[in-house]
Amino acid sequence: MPTQQITFPGHAGTQLAARLDLPEGPVLATALFAHCFTCSKDIPAARRIAGRLAAMGIAVLRFDFTGLGHSEGEFANTSFSSNVTDLIAAAQYLATRGMAPELLIGHSLGGAAVLRARGGIPSVKGVVTLGAPFDPGHVAHNFAGALDEIDTRGSAEVSLGGRPFTISRAFVEDIRSATLGTAIADLNAALLVLHAPQDAIVGIENAAQIFKAAKHPKSFVTLDGTDHLISRARDAEYAAEMIAAWAGRYIDLSPPAPPPGAPEGILRVSEVSPDGFLQDIQSGPDHHAYADEPLAYGGSNLGMSPYGFVSAGLGACTSMTVRMYARRKGWPLQGIRVEISHDKVHAQDATTGNPSRIDQFTRVVHLQGELSAEQRSRLLEIADKCPVHRTLEHGAKIVTRLQSHPAAA
Repeated sequence: MPTQQITFPGHAGTQLAARLDLPEGPVLATALFAHCFTCSKDIPAARRIAGRLAAMGIAVLRFDFTGLGHSEGEFANTSFSSNVTDLIAAAQYLATRGMAPELLIGHSLGGAAVLRARGGIPSVKGVVTLGAPFDPGHVAHNFAGALDEIDTRGSAEVSLGGRPFTISRAFVEDIRSATLGTAIADLNAALLVLHAPQDAIVGIENAAQIFKAAKHPKSFVTLDGTDHLISRARDAEYAAEMIAAWAGRYIDLSPPAPPPGAPEGILRVSEVSPDGFLQDIQSGPDHHAYADEPLAYGGSNLGMSPYGFVSAGLGACTSMTVRMYARRKGWPLQGIRVEISHDKVHAQDATTGNPSRIDQFTRVVHLQGELSAEQRSRLLEIADKCPVHRTLEHGAKIVTRLQSHPAAA
C-alpha cells in the first residue's frame, strides 16, 4: 500500500501532518479518518482500517489534529470545535486534489467530530463512528480531577496515556456546550455505528443515543470484546472488514475497464502488517478474501494458505466445468462436490533424471443425481478439461517485474 506523507493548513493556519494511504490501483473513492482524543493518525486501528479500505480502492487521509503527533500548533489552544474545523480543512485539501471525501470515519471523540463536521463537507455519502460519545463533554472524565484547577486558574496540566497535556478552560467550556443531536438528525448521509458493549471509556449507551438520533439509512455493528482503542489486531481486522463491506453499498466503487488481456481485471494482494503473514486479497471492488498461514507456521490463521487458494481454484473450476457440460447435455445432475488435497510426492524429473518432489493435487468428484454409468464416466473425463486443471498440468509462464513507488513515510 503506497503512502504519501503530506501536510496541509489547519484551522489556525499551522501545518497539519497527514498520511494519504493509496490503493495499489486506481482510486475509486476517498475517506477521511479522525483519530481519538489525544491519539494520533498512526494508532493501530487507523492503520488497519486505512489499509483495508485502500485494498478495495478507497484512498484514506488520516491526520494529526492541531498540536498532536507531528502536527504544528499548541494543543492547549485547541477545542472540539477546532477539531471539526481541522476536519473540514482536510476535506478541502482533498478536494483540491480532485479527491473530495465521500466517507468520514471517526474514532472516539473523532467520531463525534465527524458527525459535527459532515454538514461542512457536502461530498460525504457515508459516516462511520467507532466508540464515539453522543456528548463530546464525555471526554472530561479523562481529567475530572483537574476540573476545579482548570476552572480556577484557566488551565491545568494533566497526564493522559502517560503523556502531559495542557487542558484549557476554553476547551472544557467548548465540549460542555457542544451538542450533536441536531447534527446527527440532519446528517443526510448513511450512518454506521460500531461500538463495544464492554467499552469502559465510552459506554454503549452512547451508541444507542447516536443511533436513535439518526435517520435511516443507519446501521449498528457490535464490536463485542473489543477495548476502546481497538488495540488487538483481530478486533481491528473485524472493524475494518465491517466498514469495507458497508461502504460498498453507499459509495460507487465501479472500477475502470480492465486492461487488454486481463478480462477479469487485476487481482491485488497487499500485506496487512510486517508482522505475521496476513494478506488482503482484493479482486475488483466486490470480492475480498484473506490469505494467511497456520499458527504453527507463524501466521494468525485468519485465511486460507496460498496453496489452499490454488486448491480452491482447481475445485471451483472443476465443479463449474462439469456443471456447464451437464447443463448443455440436459443430464439430471443434481449436485456437485469436489474435494481437493495437496501434497508433495517423489517423482523422476523428466529433464535431468534426478529424483525430485512435485506437487500432487488429489481430486475426488462427487456427483449427485440419477446419472447412468456412462454419464458419470463422461463427466469425470470432462473434469480433466477444466482450464485450471490444464494450467496446473501444463504449467504457465510467470513474468515478474518490480514496480517502483515514491518513498513511503
